[in-house]
Amino acid sequence: MRDNADGCARRIALNCSSDGFFGLEQVKLPDTSNATAHSSKNLEECKDWCLKNCSCSAYAISGGSGCITWTGDLVDIRVFTEGGENLYIRLASSELGNDYFLRGQGKGKTITTHYTESRGNELELPLFDIHTIRTATNNFSDDNKLGEGGFGPVYKGQLDDGEKIAVKRLSKDSVQGIHEFTNEVLVIAKLQHRNLVRLLGCCIEGEERLLVYEYLQNTSLDCFIFDRRRRAFLDWQKRLNIILGVARGLLYLHQDSRLKIIHRDLKASNILLDEELNPKISDFGTARIFKVDQIEENTNRVVGTYGYMSPEYAMGGIFSVKSDVFSFGVLVLEILSGKKNRMINQREARVNLLGRAWRLWTEGRCLEILDKAVGCAYPESKILQCIQVALLCVQEGSEDRPTMAEVVLMLGTESALLPQPQKPGFYIATPLMERNWSSSNKITVTIEGR
Repeated sequence: MRDNADGCARRIALNCSSDGFFGLEQVKLPDTSNATAHSSKNLEECKDWCLKNCSCSAYAISGGSGCITWTGDLVDIRVFTEGGENLYIRLASSELGNDYFLRGQGKGKTITTHYTESRGNELELPLFDIHTIRTATNNFSDDNKLGEGGFGPVYKGQLDDGEKIAVKRLSKDSVQGIHEFTNEVLVIAKLQHRNLVRLLGCCIEGEERLLVYEYLQNTSLDCFIFDRRRRAFLDWQKRLNIILGVARGLLYLHQDSRLKIIHRDLKASNILLDEELNPKISDFGTARIFKVDQIEENTNRVVGTYGYMSPEYAMGGIFSVKSDVFSFGVLVLEILSGKKNRMINQREARVNLLGRAWRLWTEGRCLEILDKAVGCAYPESKILQCIQVALLCVQEGSEDRPTMAEVVLMLGTESALLPQPQKPGFYIATPLMERNWSSSNKITVTIEGR
C-alpha cells in the first residue's frame, strides 16, 4: 500500500549491531523515493553495506540498477505469484530465530532456512496455512490430542486429500520453544531416511508455530515396551528389528547424511513406530549440527533425559556422537528387558538397569535380563550379542564406546568377535541421580552444567 500509515509495523525496534535480514521473494520492490543505487556492488557487498549502515532498512539486487538500498519506511511492497524481485528487510535478531526466509505466497509456498555451518546452503520446506491445520485437527480438539512434550502438545489431523498428519504445536509457555522449533526445522528439513520421522512442513502465522509430520499410528516405543499388555506384541524378531532400525537411523545422522547431527535426546518416547512397527527417530529440537571434522562440543546448558545421558554430558556438558551411542545402549537394554533405566534396590545397593545388566553379565547370567513377554522362541547367541553391544555402548569412558558404524557392523555380523565391555557409567546411585531421578524417566529436564 502507498499509505505508509497502514500495513506492517515493527514489533521489535532495530538494534543495528545485532540485526539481520528477512528475505521475501517474488515481490514488487518498495517505492524508491528513499532508495540509493550502488550499481557496482554484488549481492554480498550490498548486504554488507546495508548491515554496516544503521539507517539502511532493506536491500535488493535489481536487474537494471544493481544493488539498491532503502532507508526509513518501506512503501508499496506487493507480492506476486510470478516474477518479481528478491527483497531483504532488516529485522531485529530476536525476530529472525534461526534465519527464516519466507518464499512465495499462496499455494506451494515454502520456507527456506539458512544455516551457518554450511555457509549459505538452503533447505526448503512446505509452509502450511493455519486454516488448513485448524481444519485438519478439528481446531486442535482434545479428542485429536496424541500427547504433550516439552515443546508443546501434539495433535492428530487429516488433510483434505486424506493424508493423516501429526502436528506439534509450540506452547506459548515453552521457554525454549522458539529455539527448539527453529532447530528442528533446520536439522530435519532435508534428512531422508526410512528410520527418521518425516517432516512434511510447518506453519508460521501470527503467534502460531507448528510442525507437521507424517502420522505414525503406533505412537512411540515406550507405549509398547513399558506396557504390560502391549509388550506382548513385540516378539524377539520385532525387538531386534527395532534395535537395528534405530542403529541405522543414528548411523545416518552421525555419518551418512549431508550433515553430521548429534541427537542429544534419544530415548524410547522419541522412537515412533509405523504400522509394521518399524522405528523412526523423532524430536530433533535439541539436536546439534557438527562440522564434519568436529569431535565434541561443550555446553553450559545440558538438555536431555536422565537415564539416557552419558556421564561426560550430564556432569560436564561435553557431548559428541559417543553421547548418542550411550543413549542407544540404554535403549537397547530397555528394549530387551522391558524395564526403564531407573534406580532399584538390589542386594543392599541402589543400582539402575545398567547396574543390573552389568552384574548379570559379570556373573554369566545375562539372559535373565530378557523380558519374559518375549517367550521362549529366541536365539540365545543373538540376544547375548545384543546385550554385549549394549554394554559396550554404555561404558563409562566415551573413548571406549564404539561408533554407530561399528555398532551396525557388530549387530549385522553373526560371528563377530566382540571386545569385553568395561563397567558402565551411571550404574550405581550418585547424588546427581538421586536428586533428579523420578519414578518415570520420560520427562526431559534441563540442568546447568558446571
